[in-house]
Amino acid sequence: MPLYSMTGFARRDGTAGSQRWTWELRSVNGKGLDVRLRLPPGLDRLEIQARRRLSDRLVRGNVQAALTLTRETQATTLRINDEVLEAVLAAMNRIADKIDATAPTLDGILAIKGVLETSEVEDDEDARAALDAALLAGLDGAVEDLVAARAGEGAAIGRVLLGQVDEIERLTAAAEAHPARTPEAIRARLAEQVEALMGAVPALDPQRLAQEAVLIATRADIREELDRLTAHIAEARRLLTGGGAVGRRLDFLTQEFNRETNTLCSKANVRDLTGIGLDLKAVVDQLREQIQNIE
Repeated sequence: MPLYSMTGFARRDGTAGSQRWTWELRSVNGKGLDVRLRLPPGLDRLEIQARRRLSDRLVRGNVQAALTLTRETQATTLRINDEVLEAVLAAMNRIADKIDATAPTLDGILAIKGVLETSEVEDDEDARAALDAALLAGLDGAVEDLVAARAGEGAAIGRVLLGQVDEIERLTAAAEAHPARTPEAIRARLAEQVEALMGAVPALDPQRLAQEAVLIATRADIREELDRLTAHIAEARRLLTGGGAVGRRLDFLTQEFNRETNTLCSKANVRDLTGIGLDLKAVVDQLREQIQNIE
């Protein structure tokens, strides 16, 4: 299954009878799915079906879907307004013997405002049904185009994310192999710290000293953090290669990455190991930033 981005654009247009339609879909990042639909006046009847088509194919993202509709040719009818015509003729009769003027012609009478009316022919039920079917089919096509655009961008982001996971793995291996983690190095540091502790508190109880030594050794051990980082790396790869709507799980996983790297940095007691931890934090931050684009 592909990995999807939450950003994309799609446009579909076509004709239905004498009307031309255009669908434009835009989507950007969002915590959930937020669809904002803009339909021309008189087409509110399509809202429920349009929203369902979008929610069936999209899981997350702020989506704007806009439909424009223009009529290329408009059928019209002409009718004579009998009331206005009678009023005009009555007025002519009243003034005919009072002024010396040429008798009005037929085209002159029809040119008087209100005598001749034009009206648009309304679509019948079959025409409306055909228009609705064409518009919804066009929306289906636009949604498929949007999904394809989001999949294309998702594939590109996925390659970036896998590269960042590879870098996290490399740094984790570097921390694992660091000389400061060898038993000899740990014993040497522990001996130095115990010696410093004895110098600070000469009369320290042997049992208390043993407890402090165990505590120092525990704080210096990053074995648990390295094991968890290794497990998180495997899970990140599984999610990225499996695809689908994995953005939320990846976001949670980056929080776990961040927690382990913070602990590693706090436990590291040599400069080089601290540097590896800081590099890990930087890559994890980059990983989390990119994951915000994933559906």
